[in-house]
Amino acid sequence: MNYLESLYWIHERYKFGIKPGIKRMEWMLDRLDHPERNINGIHVVGTNGKGSTVSYLKNALIENNYSVGTFTSPYIETFNERISLNGLPITNDEIVELVSIVKPVSEMLDAETDLGVATEFEIITMMMFVYFGQVHPVDFVIVEAGLGAKNDSTNVFMPIMTILTSIGLDHTNIIGDSYLDIAKEKSGVIKAGVPFVYAVKNDEAKAYLNSVVEEKHVKGIKLDRDIQCISNGKEFTFRYKDYELENIELKMIGTHQQENASLAIATLLEMFDRGMIMLNFNKMIDAIENTTWTGRIETVQENPTIILDGAHNKESIDVLVDTMKTYYPDRRIDVLFSAIDGKPIGKMLKALESIADTFYVTAFDFPKALPVDTIYENVEHEKKVKIKDYADFIKSYDGDLLLVTGSLYFISAVKDKLKK
Repeated sequence: MNYLESLYWIHERYKFGIKPGIKRMEWMLDRLDHPERNINGIHVVGTNGKGSTVSYLKNALIENNYSVGTFTSPYIETFNERISLNGLPITNDEIVELVSIVKPVSEMLDAETDLGVATEFEIITMMMFVYFGQVHPVDFVIVEAGLGAKNDSTNVFMPIMTILTSIGLDHTNIIGDSYLDIAKEKSGVIKAGVPFVYAVKNDEAKAYLNSVVEEKHVKGIKLDRDIQCISNGKEFTFRYKDYELENIELKMIGTHQQENASLAIATLLEMFDRGMIMLNFNKMIDAIENTTWTGRIETVQENPTIILDGAHNKESIDVLVDTMKTYYPDRRIDVLFSAIDGKPIGKMLKALESIADTFYVTAFDFPKALPVDTIYENVEHEKKVKIKDYADFIKSYDGDLLLVTGSLYFISAVKDKLKK
């Protein structure tokens, strides 16, 4: 198959839905001689903040002369970026090569077992393990989990470090509808002998995770207990063990980004103390300060100001609203919103309405995208407007500040339209 045919085959797996569990992954990996056992992996899980944390780690390691693979989702500009080498998406030819390896095994799974057909995410995860474990080995692979943790298809390897960025009420129909339920699912990545860096604020979830860490005799490294992130507006001070790093100023704004960066720094310092890496601390901090992550409070135009943010659940919307209030207190903010089915859009919309001068709603081309009328009916803002062609609307926007948000898939569609 060529590149487009390979992509079509991968995306066709989408129709098989989401099927939590790792038995299909284990069966296929066994047939491929376990490439996942050949990587030095850092496993990053959580409801929000995974992508940013991956990016901080990646850039700091690259700046310290390590080769780094990353596995992230969803993609924003090109499918290939989901599997990236030193920050660059793998090539079209490499995608074709990986499909040629994984496709026969997935067909064997379907023909020889009753485990069910491999899903799209399982196929892409397999491709990642094959690429970094067999085709193109690297020093470190940073693996971002997809949905959940215990039953996520990435949870089939033994990492050298594990990070839990946050816990929020997302995908409640699949992984639980309470913070405790979700904490139980996330705790499935805690493995004996692997340091566990985590940032959980809900008391019930925190207590449960603490108990699992203690039970498994794992070194738990917790934000606000072991890691101190002391914010002073745009700058923050980081403390961990005997380390203190002052006046860190990130390009990615918001106290939540300071916390994500703190998780990454603590992980790197723990790896340094354990002899896993050599670190030039100045290079590490410079790389982290200059990190950007597309689609996260990303300013794509200055005059008028247009900001894209892929906030896609109640917790990330709350953080976005707080950040906009802090950094743009005197601006007249218009909101353009679209989302996919299965999200608590009522709560998301209500939070955004508190900062919106005019609330615009639209729809985009995606299988699970909500119809514009559904979103419009849920908006209670006194000035609400339906937008038919969001690309033309953004292009001709002449207000003060336009915030485009609601879904990472929506942001991906917007970026694609703007690029064209």
